[in-house]
Amino acid sequence: MPAGGSSLFSGFRVLGLYSNHVPHALRYHLKHREFYVVTAVGRSFHTFNVNRLGIVAVSNCLPDDIACMAADRMLVFAACGRLVSAFARNKEVVMRYHGHEQEVRLLLPLGDQLISADSGGDVIVWDVHSGDVYLRLHFDPATFDVSAMMHPSTYLNKVLLGSSQGALQLWNIKTSKLLFTFAGWSAGVTVLQQSPAVDVVGVGTATGRIIIHNIRLDETLMSFMQDWGPITSLAFRTDGPPIVASGSPQGHIAFWDLERRQLITQHRHAHRTAIAGATFLHGEPLLVTNGADNAIKVWIFDQEGGGARLLRSRQGHSAPPTTIRHHGNDGKNILSAGQDGTLQSFSTVHERFNKSLGHGSVNKKKEKKKKKGLTYEELRLPAITAFSSAVTRQSDWDGIVACHRDRLASTTWNYQRCTMGAHHLQPPGSRMDAIATAVEITSCGNFAVIGSSCGRVDIYNLQSGLHRGCYGNNEKAHNGVVRGIATDTLNQLTLTTGSDWLLKFWRFKTRKLEEELKLSAAPASMKLHRESGMLALALDDFTLAVVDIETRRVVRRFAGHHGNINDMTFSPDGRWLVTVAMDCTLRTWDLPSGSLVDCFLVAMAPVGVSMSPTGDFLATAHVDSLGIYLWTNKSLCGPVGLRPLPADYQPAVETLPGVTAEETEQEVTSEEEEDDDDAYQSAEQLGAELVTLSLLPESRWKSLLHLDEIKKRNKPVAPPAAPAAAPFFLPTVPGLTPHFATPAQTEQEMQLFPACQSKVLNWGVLSQRSEFICALESALNTGSFDQPLHLLKDCGPAALSVELTSLAPEGGGAKELLLAFIQMIDSMLAGGRDFDLAHAYLALFLKLHLRSLSQDTVAMEALLRLSSRLEMGWAELRASFDQSLCLLSYTKSALL
Repeated sequence: MPAGGSSLFSGFRVLGLYSNHVPHALRYHLKHREFYVVTAVGRSFHTFNVNRLGIVAVSNCLPDDIACMAADRMLVFAACGRLVSAFARNKEVVMRYHGHEQEVRLLLPLGDQLISADSGGDVIVWDVHSGDVYLRLHFDPATFDVSAMMHPSTYLNKVLLGSSQGALQLWNIKTSKLLFTFAGWSAGVTVLQQSPAVDVVGVGTATGRIIIHNIRLDETLMSFMQDWGPITSLAFRTDGPPIVASGSPQGHIAFWDLERRQLITQHRHAHRTAIAGATFLHGEPLLVTNGADNAIKVWIFDQEGGGARLLRSRQGHSAPPTTIRHHGNDGKNILSAGQDGTLQSFSTVHERFNKSLGHGSVNKKKEKKKKKGLTYEELRLPAITAFSSAVTRQSDWDGIVACHRDRLASTTWNYQRCTMGAHHLQPPGSRMDAIATAVEITSCGNFAVIGSSCGRVDIYNLQSGLHRGCYGNNEKAHNGVVRGIATDTLNQLTLTTGSDWLLKFWRFKTRKLEEELKLSAAPASMKLHRESGMLALALDDFTLAVVDIETRRVVRRFAGHHGNINDMTFSPDGRWLVTVAMDCTLRTWDLPSGSLVDCFLVAMAPVGVSMSPTGDFLATAHVDSLGIYLWTNKSLCGPVGLRPLPADYQPAVETLPGVTAEETEQEVTSEEEEDDDDAYQSAEQLGAELVTLSLLPESRWKSLLHLDEIKKRNKPVAPPAAPAAAPFFLPTVPGLTPHFATPAQTEQEMQLFPACQSKVLNWGVLSQRSEFICALESALNTGSFDQPLHLLKDCGPAALSVELTSLAPEGGGAKELLLAFIQMIDSMLAGGRDFDLAHAYLALFLKLHLRSLSQDTVAMEALLRLSSRLEMGWAELRASFDQSLCLLSYTKSALL
């Protein structure tokens, strides 16, 4: 039977992806006055602001993984395979450059040109805007394999190419001429970097040598030797001190003083993997680095002696996570243990709430002498295989207990302090070849129950770390490996299962065996839903068994997976059981009906799953993926029809969710694209049936009916004093808008034009017809009242009162203007726009002219029609308000 994807879950976003092995690109936005760092993550790239390292943009996906990146003031360039793409607004592909026959591995923007080099020896200069090939150069990879590119500062149309054979070539890309060839230093060039000084460049080699070379004189000024292998990145400090930073494949960073020509400081293990890129911010003592360990770090140089410290960072797992669990009852934090040995917490709300609990280490107090000659890696504990957490007493003592690969001792962790705890929980007198395999913290947060491969199940006090006993006769609970442990809500029962096919029920306090249940196959893992008392067991024959711990009987059996079941989780109400397996499926089982209600495939096999305590998100971890993927629960957003799926159901593939930019962050765009006319603008009226309010402040319309009181309150105590002396007065023409009068006529002009000496003034001189009245008269002919309404919006309360007063005949207006104003209010109510202004203007209009309007039959008929429209509008609004208030009252008072 064909399938149509998941009907219960929808991909939302992925957490914990920040960087890979591709060097980052740095951009400066002139209008924002802020630096942005662009990092590649698989087939897309992310843009972070350096000030907070908050993600502001996520690009669209490319067909393949990004191999190299570069950026200029306007665009971000990314290459995948033989294709080069240009992105605008850090998101959309606006240009594609086709022409390479091999994989592109280097990009260099240079003004209106883009230079790209591939592994086959082709170097192409593109016109950025048209996408045409401006110049094509070909090099023989056997003699000159291009490995680095750089544009020397102030060298117009020049590009410096470095090769893996060691030689350097300076080319003019406009004339297509080779200007000079540098012999090199008998080592492959890995990095080329411009120094703050003109003509001086930094060259990093594959042997670890750093050369500061003057390309104008072809003279080596100085050189340094790095002992950690090839130079992966170079960066020159530009805020004053002559410092150059070099990266290494081991994750170390060295800082060299160019004046004293010596190493001044070094940061070991700045990254867990090779330093992919390092860049100093221009004019600031900040260094931005990224690496393949999925981390972006910003270092600040404010230490004595020129040293740097970590200012801020964003980092996820450097190796795929294996176990994930929600921490807390709000469902906002996810604890994740990865193959890199770290324990981290990811927030589903915002990245600034992420926490890294670090990497476990051996007990330094007890083994100080033994560790004296150990290396950095030998001091670290292996990866976590299982852990359990509780929030009940986490503010008093450690609330997380973890088991490590090939170790018997379990470690404690403190979530609030983000550190490893002080206790190593190891059973006394146990076999040294045994390892801890399962762990559970009681609901009260006081005890930890740990199972081992030798069959022991021990209980510890988390506050003191002391051993409080073990289960079973002869200190052995099972005759095989303990595969799962669970405790009930009231600490009455302890449930254990092992490779001996047995599920055992123990009394928690007395540690005596009450009952055991024989399973149909060896269990692989176990999960208890404490509120409902349902215990799910994943068996080695790819089936599931659900046991009721009250009746202690198997109540449900499920079959359908075709691979090892890696993990499982319950919904908060205990109705659904979600399982993931190596067959790349996520299956949701409905316990009341005993049927499969949802199933879908993913591209990578899921290894961990956890549902939020609030039921809104499902989190999954996958093979060979560093992120944690979130899926939304559709049943919380609307009705979802869940039906039992048939046995021959063929699930469809669901695409894994991608990264989304945080809504609280400001999206960064190119400087010239901010004023783009294509920017989205919201419609003035979303629907004809809706009522839309104006965007004017309340002070512009709320006080219209109280202008008399405001004038009386603001009346000055004393009359204004006349100025002592005024040089001259400029006569003005009467009217609402003052205009200067024309200059007085001279005697000669009066003789030529005696008619102008008349003392009788024309009526047009005395009339005070404002721009609003003129617009209102023209609106009577056109039928559109947008222009007079726009003029009224620009008026303040006092000017608005003057305008409405002048509509009456005694104010210089006419009866036609009064009727025109009534028609304007009627059109505003009919369109549903500016609902608040229509009522405020109408109230002031009636206050000023109701006496004169009552004597005009035509005006009264217009007002009656307007009154009926007002009553209809308020009736619809009142019905909507009453319905909303009724629903709100029911929600507040109903017992759900």
